[in-house]
Amino acid sequence: MNRPPARSELLAGAAFLGRGLRMWITSPRLMLLGALPAFIVGLVYLAGIVVLLVNLETIAVAISPFASGWDEPWRTGMRVVTGVAVAAAGILLLAYTFVAVTLLVGDPFYERIWRAVETSLGDAPVEAKRGLLWSIGDAVRLIALAALVALLLLICGLIPGLGQLLALVLGAVLGGWILALELTGFAFDARGFTLSQRRRMLRARRSRSLGFGVLTYLLFLIPGAAVIVMPAAVAGAALLSRDVLEAEARTA
Repeated sequence: MNRPPARSELLAGAAFLGRGLRMWITSPRLMLLGALPAFIVGLVYLAGIVVLLVNLETIAVAISPFASGWDEPWRTGMRVVTGVAVAAAGILLLAYTFVAVTLLVGDPFYERIWRAVETSLGDAPVEAKRGLLWSIGDAVRLIALAALVALLLLICGLIPGLGQLLALVLGAVLGGWILALELTGFAFDARGFTLSQRRRMLRARRSRSLGFGVLTYLLFLIPGAAVIVMPAAVAGAALLSRDVLEAEARTA
């Protein structure tokens, strides 16, 4: 059987987030509950960004001591490039970890959103098959993955020329994949699947998963948008999860 074109799969994945955003119209009270944890965590992360930017020059000098003996304007140029790379990597790391932390803080609220979507689709899981500690373990592993990705992007950003552009593109793709893994946790955990099984099934629908994850990631980069997008992303991830699980069942 021929696979659908990657472009249509990307758009189909992005459409799941659009359907999640429509829940602001159909279930505004439920979505407001989901916006509260995102708002609280967002304030903490905003403070972290301010601290990073205030100390950016000091950090840039500390990690580029080799440039101290260079002549101007090369020394200043290297410090500027290093500072931009550090700022970009730091902000991307915050974006990657925002979802994992917010899901932990607002777990009861987001579970209600996920449950509402599952119930509307029918054949919802009766109860979660995995405990809170297991979910926390998955979150820690995903945060560790996000830290490694941020380090990779920092290194890419230090490459002269197209390094920063490469870091931005890789950041969106890898960030979208990490977000898809994080946000689909409710549906897969409730059915007793491990993180590795979740990764395998999402990989089978890679373009669709990336369409959802990359759009979510890009919207998270807009200041203040995460408060609105976060509950919608949980709802959209429930739809994506059901689509992936049904595809897995058809091929089993």
